[in-house]
Amino acid sequence: MTKPILLVVLSSVIIAGVLLVGTRNLKLVPGRFQFSLEYIYGVARDGIAKEQIGAEYRKYVPFIMALFSFVLVNNIFGIVPLVQFPTMAHIGFPAALALLLVYPTYHWVGIRRHGLRGYLRNQFIVPDVPKPVLWGLLIPTEVILKFFFDPVTLALRVFAAMFAGHLLVAVFALGGEFLLFEAAPLLKPISAVSFAFAVAITLLEAFIQVLQAYIFATLSAHFIGRSLAEHH
Repeated sequence: MTKPILLVVLSSVIIAGVLLVGTRNLKLVPGRFQFSLEYIYGVARDGIAKEQIGAEYRKYVPFIMALFSFVLVNNIFGIVPLVQFPTMAHIGFPAALALLLVYPTYHWVGIRRHGLRGYLRNQFIVPDVPKPVLWGLLIPTEVILKFFFDPVTLALRVFAAMFAGHLLVAVFALGGEFLLFEAAPLLKPISAVSFAFAVAITLLEAFIQVLQAYIFATLSAHFIGRSLAEHH
């Protein structure tokens, strides 16, 4: 049992608990807590699933909502005092979401809609393109993109953002501590600048944490919508 695994379990408990409590006694005129939950759900439903998937978006809203809230909570752990570790800065977790959940989901819904042959044709064959260009360039490129780069970049995007932000905060915080306690007396005032940068980057990181959760869910919905589409 490592800290990242413990945080993943904790995030699942937090999300389930918040949603169960928030929907236990729904009111026509919502209070602040219910309104906040409805707003987050509205973002996942209307701002992500409906925009990216299209007419059949409703059946995929729970999946997109789960992805969005899970990535969001695990990202926000990075600025929670005493925790201060964004779980998605550990590459295994975004890779698991992308490769074990999103990747098979969007291929499966496409195959179920079009059939295996129809899905492959729909994804890889562009009409009215000369066969040498189609088979020599476009199809190999599409295969590499859709079967390798899409899930890999989906995982790497959130991982890189969380890892870089967390690392920058640590660098400036430790640099400020060193200047304050270990450096020569003339350099000690500079520690305030280092701490100020740590605070500023933490605020920026909070924005990026929310943004990356939104991007992860949006790209996942986009892949599903692309698989369901009738044309390339």
